[in-house]
Amino acid sequence: MSQHDNLQRFLFDGAPVRGALVRMDGAWQQVLARHDYPPAIRQVLGQMLAASSLLAANLKFDGTLIMQLHGKGALRLAVAECTNERTVRATARYDAHIHDAPLAELLGEGGTCVLTLEPKDGEPWQGIVALEGDSIAAMLQHYMQRSEQLDSRLILACNDETAAGLLLQRLPDGHGDPDAWQHLTVLADTLRPDELLGLPAHDILHRLYHEETVRVFEPQAVSFACNCSEERVGEMLKLLGGQEVAEVVLEQGSIEVGCEYCGQRYVFDEDDVNQLFGMDVIGAMRSEAPRH
Repeated sequence: MSQHDNLQRFLFDGAPVRGALVRMDGAWQQVLARHDYPPAIRQVLGQMLAASSLLAANLKFDGTLIMQLHGKGALRLAVAECTNERTVRATARYDAHIHDAPLAELLGEGGTCVLTLEPKDGEPWQGIVALEGDSIAAMLQHYMQRSEQLDSRLILACNDETAAGLLLQRLPDGHGDPDAWQHLTVLADTLRPDELLGLPAHDILHRLYHEETVRVFEPQAVSFACNCSEERVGEMLKLLGGQEVAEVVLEQGSIEVGCEYCGQRYVFDEDDVNQLFGMDVIGAMRSEAPRH
């Protein structure tokens, strides 16, 4: 099977509407290869990954868009990230016996969705998304309408091979027919999940909008990448403090940290920990231990 990992942005010449299509095969498979997610989690993460890629498509900043679902039900946490370089990653925490159910039921009472824009330079920005609607797409459409005053149509689909999505947005100040929005969204709603998952972007646009004049931009590659590193893990261990880290190393011989996104394991032995804290924290703990 050929790999289709790209984001296709487009613009209607006759209406103040922009759009984007994303399809991820290889990148999605990279996520699935690292964790044996049950079907319910695969559906949530695949749709979140497509949604985060589409929402990041029109952002003009260097950094990362992070979408998080927090719950107290069988789904505790789901995270999807997309950078301005269109690299993606995702992870989830959930109960072992999770089963297929509507999103609100999976999250349980008090579930929340948080969108974070994390620039490489500057302060992050966060928005809380109300859990309105019965799907990730509906929830994000409500959010964009209320917080951004931006009419949007979001269609998401996912299976074990592909995660894909279509986003339309009505521009507040645009050209052409301002009443074309309803016509274009009605056509978008005829798109079947199998078409969204199986057809190239060009074929989808022709199938939906062959009677419209659509300006199609150069497709942009999407790929899986994780930004974890030994340095980042070391910074996290510093936040825990020398005493707590030293106690683990004295008990187990080393401290091991795994990345929840890519599965990479980082092991810090006694020498690594002493170097990390710039002092012999292990020796200090030994000298303080009671003698028998």
